[in-house]
Amino acid sequence: MIQMFTLPYDVLLGEPPTNSLFFSLLYVFGTIAASAFFLWYGGTIAAAAAEPGLDAAMIESITGLKGVLNEKENTFKVSEPRSDVPITVEQARLAPFMGFTSWAAFAPGMKEEFMLMGDMVLFEDEVNPVMSVALDNGLLVTALHNHFFFDEPKVYFMHIGGEGPADELAEGVRVIFEKVKEIRATTAQPAKTFGSGQLPEKSSIDGEAIGQVFGQKGDANNGMYKVTIGREVEMDGHKVGNTTGVNTWAAFAGTQDDALVVGDFAILGNKLQTVLKTLRGANINIVAIRQHMTGENPRTMFLHYYGRGKALALAEGVKAAVNTQLLAFN
Repeated sequence: MIQMFTLPYDVLLGEPPTNSLFFSLLYVFGTIAASAFFLWYGGTIAAAAAEPGLDAAMIESITGLKGVLNEKENTFKVSEPRSDVPITVEQARLAPFMGFTSWAAFAPGMKEEFMLMGDMVLFEDEVNPVMSVALDNGLLVTALHNHFFFDEPKVYFMHIGGEGPADELAEGVRVIFEKVKEIRATTAQPAKTFGSGQLPEKSSIDGEAIGQVFGQKGDANNGMYKVTIGREVEMDGHKVGNTTGVNTWAAFAGTQDDALVVGDFAILGNKLQTVLKTLRGANINIVAIRQHMTGENPRTMFLHYYGRGKALALAEGVKAAVNTQLLAFN
């Protein structure tokens, strides 16, 4: 507790009485005490304002990127323009200034010491390798989508987030940019395929075997096979479900030894990261993360994917991801 003291009015506002040794000493000691108090108090406020403190130099050193401090918002933002590959939109060359700059912003956290939000400008052959290193290094992947039509090469935008120590978040950002540079060092121009080659012209998927993996029957069509798992949400007091598009599904084509799977997950936000990690662990590519509705309850995200390989291995990879969130809507 701070003990307050009072001084005579004339001492506080003017010179001490010259004919009183007592008041002269009181004036001197009072001035010293007051000065010490305000120095301590000011230092305490400055120290509080400096915490938790964004170490801009450390963030720049780890990420290898230059940043800008916004004192008003208490954030530090690093960025890098995507200038290594020319990008055109409807045949017009666009500069990075027109929306092709990757960035990551650091700020004091809500649950942990610091938080991170960012947006990565990526080409198609970079998306999934970058997503994997982001997830492996403790970052969240929160959205994946396009911003343009008729862009060449095709550009995707992957949003990232996270909370924790600033150095660990900065390390996650660093490995993202390193992975991008590694890919472009191997092939200067973005690839236009996953490199899997042509699919057999006629599909002959063993639907019964696929159904056994999922534990339910699906629909067959000209040698292809599709399994659909319905979900249910509420919108404006009404239930909406499987037939209105609230579902998780997987469709298979090709042969048992050379198949592809495409599909969609209807997923709660708190299950997104686990499903992403599970699908990437099965070498299944994520092609979009977004919403399909507004105002639904519970809030539902949709995740689109594509995989190529042996049919049963693909089915097991998708089913493993389904298992991580199967009870979420129940």
